[in-house]
Amino acid sequence: MEYENGDGPNLDGLSDLQALQIIGLLVDQASNEGNPTLVDHALALADQLQDRDLMPEQLTLLDYFRANAWACRYQQRHANRQTAWEFDQPEISQQLLLLRHAAQGPGFASLAPMRQCQILTNLGNQLDTLGRFIEARACWNAAIEIDANFWMARANRARALMFYAEALYDGGHRCVFANHAYRELTEAVALIAHHPHLGDPHLSENFSTSAEAIARHFDLDAIAKSYRPNDGSLGRSEDERAYRRWCLSNTLFLNPLNDVDKAPIAARDILSLPDFKTPIGEPPVVIGMFNELKQAFASARWLLWEGMRVGNVHFSDRGVVLLNTLDYPSYGLAVEKLKMAFRLSYSLFDKIAYFLNYYLQLGQPEHKVFFRSIWHERNGKVLRDRISGSKNWPLRGLYWLSKDLFEEGMKDSSDPDAREIAVLRNHLEHRYLKIKEYSLPTNPQNSPFHDPVAYTIPRIDFERKALRLLQLARSAVIYLSLAMHHEERGRDRGGFAMLMHLDTWRDSWKR
Repeated sequence: MEYENGDGPNLDGLSDLQALQIIGLLVDQASNEGNPTLVDHALALADQLQDRDLMPEQLTLLDYFRANAWACRYQQRHANRQTAWEFDQPEISQQLLLLRHAAQGPGFASLAPMRQCQILTNLGNQLDTLGRFIEARACWNAAIEIDANFWMARANRARALMFYAEALYDGGHRCVFANHAYRELTEAVALIAHHPHLGDPHLSENFSTSAEAIARHFDLDAIAKSYRPNDGSLGRSEDERAYRRWCLSNTLFLNPLNDVDKAPIAARDILSLPDFKTPIGEPPVVIGMFNELKQAFASARWLLWEGMRVGNVHFSDRGVVLLNTLDYPSYGLAVEKLKMAFRLSYSLFDKIAYFLNYYLQLGQPEHKVFFRSIWHERNGKVLRDRISGSKNWPLRGLYWLSKDLFEEGMKDSSDPDAREIAVLRNHLEHRYLKIKEYSLPTNPQNSPFHDPVAYTIPRIDFERKALRLLQLARSAVIYLSLAMHHEERGRDRGGFAMLMHLDTWRDSWKR
């Protein structure tokens, strides 16, 4: 299609459907031609169409087309590959906002399954580019759940898995990831032959080449024979086994294998710090900090599990006299465990910032070390040279995770469970949070029992947000370990090195 600009982009006389079709075609043409003028025209038309009273499904499509237009801009700006490693990526930021709007909007469910899969796959692609490869997998997984034949999501998930594998310090885990990636790539190639309309079938050759490269570098037969994911125990009691199955299903173990398997082999918090060098005589400070992170995470995870279980009234709650405010509040030890899990999970982010400040020698005064601000100089606007000059992919993932939690523009369009996290934490720690057993009726302000001072949330919603926060904390701890691995591979301290071996802390000592 050829687009004539004339006196400027104009949708007069076109129906909403016709306007959407024109915008979609313009974006496709701009991408094929690498034409920035067409991108500008398409975005200007999208702004015009936005002012109309569109149906939810049309608004979702408009966000999707806009995101594709910003993808064109990204491709044009990053013809110079050096710019691809810049930590701030405004074009990807716009794509994230638009794709999240599309995926979470009321019109998403009305779209054809193929379009839903395209939105989720593109969202995963952008998260992966920014170093948030764990959250990216969740998007690709969701696309495959909608349509198991959608091979673009399967192939992108497989190729990204090899980048994840490259970031790992554990060679055994890397082999397992390679085996998973190879299998998924070959499955994607097979699906292309039967479902070529689900993407660009010419990519089949690229996917085959990637699979062949994995087969050359890894002994896949040996890996498949030695890998026994179902070996190992999930625990001694039924309660412990139920707990570990819950952790596996929600991807909550500090173990990269949990990202590819829900089997017993992944049911241990095996993640540690990579090998690193320190001056002789320097104590293992970073190991102590990482130990604290892991223990706090594991305890938050258990508290959440216990808080979500329905059980009998605990004896510690007997005789605690509370008055009934008739608005279905939720009280008891289990609710306080949910709150403690939330607090502990949230506290991990500032602890990670403290770790980074020490390890990367950022020089931030200790009383000003926070996860939201550690990345910038004192004016809060300019990225630190130590950060911006890095080609550290997991570190970039940490940076963009901080944006979701603390940057207003990103937070407003974050995933639904992350959107309110900072607000909830503020009310939980400093104000007044009321968790309720049931959702409120419509127009609760008209109720004589409406509490105008409290920040009110149904218990089921608080549980979901606490779980999402715990998953984000897990991602952050993994990114931290792998970011350190990247840094250590690039450091050359020279001189003589001696190996220092540290034993593990026995479970029997954890009293």
